[in-house]
Order: sequence, then C-alpha cells, then structure tokens
Amino acid sequence: MRLPDSQVAVLEAASATDERTIEQLSEATGLKPATVTGAAFDLEDAGLVAVSATETVSYTVTEEGDAYAEAGLPEVRLYRAAADAGAADAPVPMGEVVGAADLDGPEVDIALANYARKGYGEVESGRITADPETDPEADDEATALDALISGAATATATATATADEDALAELDRRGLVERSERAVRSVTLTDEGVTALMEGVEAAETVDRLTPELLASGEWDDVEFAAYNVEADAPETRGGKVHILRQTAERVKDTLVGMGFREMDGPHADSEFWINDCLFMPQDHPARTHWDQFALDVPPMRDIPADLLERVRSAHLDGVGEDGDGYHSPWTEAVAREIDLRGHTTSLSMRYLSGNEIGDLDPPERFFSVEKVYRNDTLDPTHLLEFFQIEGWVMAEDLSVRDLMGTFEEFYEQFGITDLQFKPHYNPYTEPSFELFGTHPETGELIEIGNSGMFREEVLRPLGVDCDVMAWGLALERLLMLMYGFDDIRDVHGTLCDLDLLRDTEVLH
Repeated sequence: MRLPDSQVAVLEAASATDERTIEQLSEATGLKPATVTGAAFDLEDAGLVAVSATETVSYTVTEEGDAYAEAGLPEVRLYRAAADAGAADAPVPMGEVVGAADLDGPEVDIALANYARKGYGEVESGRITADPETDPEADDEATALDALISGAATATATATATADEDALAELDRRGLVERSERAVRSVTLTDEGVTALMEGVEAAETVDRLTPELLASGEWDDVEFAAYNVEADAPETRGGKVHILRQTAERVKDTLVGMGFREMDGPHADSEFWINDCLFMPQDHPARTHWDQFALDVPPMRDIPADLLERVRSAHLDGVGEDGDGYHSPWTEAVAREIDLRGHTTSLSMRYLSGNEIGDLDPPERFFSVEKVYRNDTLDPTHLLEFFQIEGWVMAEDLSVRDLMGTFEEFYEQFGITDLQFKPHYNPYTEPSFELFGTHPETGELIEIGNSGMFREEVLRPLGVDCDVMAWGLALERLLMLMYGFDDIRDVHGTLCDLDLLRDTEVLH
C-alpha cells in the first residue's frame, strides 16, 4: 500500500491498544499538529484508524481572582467582620462592619450582593446581621478559587465534582476565572490498519496539483497525485453580508425617499443647545442629568448663532408670544454650550429647521435621518445604550394630528405592519403628542415603537418657523422586532447574538 509520507508516519506511530492524542503523535513523528490531524482524518476515511474527540474544560484565574484569592472574597471578609462585631447576636451598624472588613469602592456592592445570595445574613436599614450557622471556611467559591490557584483542581469537566463545577460556574460569572473549552482528539489503529502495517506500507510522494514546474522538469511522471473524493461534501464557505439591522436601515431610507423625504446628517457629539435647549427642554429637566446623558469632557461649542441663542434663552425664561410663560427655572449659556453624545437625532431637526445647515426652508418640506443615538439606559430586551432612531418631520401649512397618523400608517404598511395603536403622551417639545405601539408577532404584546407630535410654538418661533411642523422619533430595532419576531433586541447586537439567524435572515419587505 502506498500512502503519503505524513499518513505513513501517523500510521506507524499509532497504536491498536492505546489511544494516542494528536499532540503525542506530533511529538512522535516530528510533524505539526495540523499535519497530523489532516493525516489522521484521511486515514480514518480509508478505514485504517479511528479518531475520537473528548471535550475538555479548563479554568484560568483572572487578575481580580488572584487578588481575591490572596485577600479573601469580599462577602467572606464582610461576614468575618460582622461576626467579630457581634452581628451573630444582634444587628450592628453597616458602616462599622464595612470599615473593619477593609472593603473599598466596588467591593462594597460586590460583598453585599453575594452576602445575601449565600445566606450569610441580612442587611436592612443600614444594619447587618450574621448567621451563626455559617462557616466562611466552607465557602465553595473560595475553596474552588484556592484550588485553582494551588493547581489542585482538575481542568477537565468530566473529573470535576458537581459542587465544584457549580462554584466554578459562579466564579466565571463573576469574572474571577475564565472558562475555555477544547476538543482533544485521539487516534487508534483499526484492524484494517494493523493488517496494512503487517503487509507493508510504502511512502509515496504525493502532490495535490499539476504545476508548470512539474511539467517542465518531467517530474510529473514520477510523482503520485493525491486522490480527490468527488462525492465528499464541500466545506461551507460564508462570505460577508450586510447586517440585518443595516439592511433594514437602508430599506427605511428607500421607503422615506419614495415618500418624498430628503435625508439629514450631522454630528453625533453636539451641544446641549441643539440637543435639548432648542427643544424647549428646561435645563433642570431630569432627562438632562448625567444619569441619562453621556457628557464629554471637551471644550464647549463656540459656533452657535448669537441671535438664535438669545431667542431660545428668551423662550425658556419668558415663553413666546404675548401670553407666553417660560419655565421660571435657571438657564445659562454655559450649560447650553456643553457637549454631549446626542440622545436623539432631533438635534438634526433643530439644525435644519433653524436654517443653520442648508439655509432657510420654504414649506412644504420633508426631512428624515436614520442615525445612531446614545442614552444611559438600563440594558433590557427593548433598551440599549446605543441604537438607531428614525427621525422625521414635515413642514407645511395647516397640518394636523390626522396627517401625522396617516403618515405613520403609510410608512409602516411598507413593512407589513398594519395594527398601529396610538396613545396620548406628553413631551416638552410637542403638543399634542402621542406614542406609537405595534403588536409583537410572537408574544402578542404591545411594543412601543416611537414618539411623535406637533412641534410647540416655543420650539418653532425661536427657530424662525412660522408654519406647522409634525415630527417623530421611531426605533429602528423595534421595527425589526415587529418584522421578524425578535423578542430581545440584544439578539442582533454584540457577541452573544445568533450568527446563523443573522446570516440567514433577509429583509424582504
């Protein structure tokens, strides 16, 4: 039997009685592991060896895990300090215990969260108790962490005790260890392989393609060409494709252009003036605190038109018109010039309506944008820290809410959504205002998909607009949820999303 050199080497190094790993065969043959693996699979196809795979799990202690292994887990330190302070007999002040435990910064929150989870005691009204039945020396997570540090713990999941595995899983969740998996392949000679070796196996030089050099030298007649299995399944090759969210964004743009709209663009980082002040949002509004906005530590914006700045200031302090009334709250130019990441693309609408971007506009006008915005929200199935907003507005005479609702019905019908519901709402910048809802195709729940209304006089007059403007901000990701049944918008973002779903889903509407 004639076989390629690498296959002969692997065949001769393999055993009929003992499984030998790829690493062991690589060391025995002097071949690279990848070469040994390829040769083993070819020999398996020929029935000469059997290849098996065992999944192994290993854990690596992180830098934070190293620190806690040396100093002790925060919750264990908290318990010991509480017990020493007499918390096993009666509640004691939290501050006293935290100080004694030498906990600092984030360690306090970590300790409190895990203290309650492990049943070490209770924390209520600034006082802490300690369960006298608890033994901190028997903490499973601390024991598992110490075992990893000392090298006493096994790296394989199959040999790890159930209790240890649970503790390791919790340490992985806390970021104190990193879990990794790998497949260890082993090779064993089959009866056919033993027979082939007994009958004699001859190494043959094989090449996988005919080259000009082989033809010119005449060596092609002396070499053996590798056999090709024309019936074998070809490996699947996936090329790049446009992300489904970007596909949807482009479809939205095409739809709005088809409805007569023009596209806006502008800065992601902008002044408070364009983001909030022009929208008649008072400077002490809760949505303008650092809890909701991402403020940037950069020099303030200087190029704000002075006359527009004064008109907006006057609207905030005094209102507009003879019967106008402002907010009677502080307003400073310094705050207006501060730079934030935009929390909505309505800042673009303000720039365009004011004439700052492309000059004065003559009604009727229609503009839109599909751009990213940034908010300090809590991550959940319907909220992200950054997402795409479908901004739009129409400037014309004698517009009404019925025109706005009709625009939405026409737009969403293009995406197969015909069950819109409208709910009255309040915004500082629109009156009347309402939210839009659609029905989730899988859960049947109503999903908020946007906010809208008619811009108030306090917004339009300082901008120099003397006709009606209806406007909206819609969520692109939530449109995707209604189109394809996603129940968590995090499924289309980040490292945990379903790649097969993203690869196979196409925007059809």
